[in-house]
Amino acid sequence: MAILKFRVYFEEDDSVYRDVAIRHTQNFLQLHQAILKSYEFDSKHQATFYRSNDHWQRGKEITFQKYDKTYKVEPLLMESTTVGSQTADPNQKFVYVYDFAKNWVFWVELINISKEENPRIDYPAVVRTEGIAPSQYGTKGLVSDKLAEMEEKYDLKTGAEGFGEEGEASDAEDMESGEEGESEATEEI
Repeated sequence: MAILKFRVYFEEDDSVYRDVAIRHTQNFLQLHQAILKSYEFDSKHQATFYRSNDHWQRGKEITFQKYDKTYKVEPLLMESTTVGSQTADPNQKFVYVYDFAKNWVFWVELINISKEENPRIDYPAVVRTEGIAPSQYGTKGLVSDKLAEMEEKYDLKTGAEGFGEEGEASDAEDMESGEEGESEATEEI
C-alpha cells in the first residue's frame, strides 16, 4: 500500500509547514482533518481542495460538501474521493482553502511516495512540524502556557536570597569583609 507524504505550507509564510503522511486509499476528508489538527484549527467551517499545477493555479475542486455557489464543473466530494485517485503526478500539488470568510489558504505538495507503511503510525499522521502555526482566532502568543507557568514558578520574588536593593547594608558588609580577606592574604605571602 502506497504512503503519500504531503508538505502543507501556510500560504503567507512558507517557513511554516506540516508534513502529513496518508495512505493512497484514504480520502480527502481524512486529509482535511489531519491538516486542521496539525495547525490546531477547529473543524467548524467550509473547506475545499483544488488540484493545482506548479504555479498554484486552481483546477478541479474537491469539496467538503456542495456549497451554494455556481460551479463551472461539478466538484468531487472529499468523503468519496481517495487521495490516490487525484494524485497522478509525482509532484502533485493541491490548494487547500479553509473558512471561506477568513480565507485560510494552504499549499499542499506531494514530497514523497513510499511503498512501505510504518506499522506504528496511525494514518493519516503528522510526521513533521516546522514553524509556529497561525492562530485561527485572534493572536497566539509565542510563549506557551507551560512555559509561562514555569517562568512563574521560578520567578524571583522580592527579598529572595542573594538579591536585594542596590546600596543595602549587606552589600557594604560584603565589601568590607572582602577587603579584609585581601589584606590578610597579602600578609601571609
